[in-house]
Amino acid sequence: MAYTRKNVTTLTAAERRRFVDALLELKRRGEYDEFVRIHIAYNKPDGERGLRTAHMTPSFLPWHRKFVLELEGALRRVDPSVTVPYWDWTRDRSPTAVPWTDDLLGGNGRRSDRQVMTGPFAHRAGRWRITEGVTTAEFLTRDLGNARAPIQLPTRADLDRALADPVYDTAPWDSTVTKGFRNRMEGWGTGRGSGSWHNHNRVHRWVGGLMLGGASANDPVFWLHHSFVDLQWTLWRQRHGNPRYLPAEPPGARDAQHGRIVSRHERLPPWNVTPDELEDTSAIYQYV
Repeated sequence: MAYTRKNVTTLTAAERRRFVDALLELKRRGEYDEFVRIHIAYNKPDGERGLRTAHMTPSFLPWHRKFVLELEGALRRVDPSVTVPYWDWTRDRSPTAVPWTDDLLGGNGRRSDRQVMTGPFAHRAGRWRITEGVTTAEFLTRDLGNARAPIQLPTRADLDRALADPVYDTAPWDSTVTKGFRNRMEGWGTGRGSGSWHNHNRVHRWVGGLMLGGASANDPVFWLHHSFVDLQWTLWRQRHGNPRYLPAEPPGARDAQHGRIVSRHERLPPWNVTPDELEDTSAIYQYV
């Protein structure tokens, strides 16, 4: 029987507590940090050689779908009642509202060093030490809204522009494509600065701190964000008659993307699963 993922604003006090407690238990066991290591390892830009699976590639959506499912499975082994809620950043846009409350994710980082000082994931609470990252800092950081160069979260109109595109992805299957749902959702744009970040990418920029790099899974909001992105893939498929993942076949030997992206029926590292097998997960979970 499929379980449900809820809007984080609808969680009861008990559901919030159980979600937080399960995350903290994974951290205590050392399991959580393995998820961070995986994201760092697969966060390869399209300027590098080799296979890309997590970002700047058609498999951005199925890769993160599987990633969230793996984390969710670990949480449910701790507490079977827990699922990963989603944060609708088109509606809940205040840095002081849910999910930035003391009983959930805690709030913004302090001005001096962006260290999160409130909530269960604050370093001073003693249960969320950062061990995987690109710096030696042991505390969670955030810069909600980007204080020095303020930006806004994506709007409903921004999201609708992505959902309106009927094609999943298109050549050259990287960060430069200007058509296709995948990159409109992932959010790589042209130019520089805040105007080049859309939807998924813009949310990472808005949260700031550790959400800015490959170690972004250190911040528990990562999972709420990607749960919402995953919901959009489900809604997009429903809107357009369940269109398929592209490319259907691997790029040819003379194609610049040969061996660098995952096609529909190829295995998606680091798991033994294909994008085709991840297109419909309604038998596993559903959104409410």
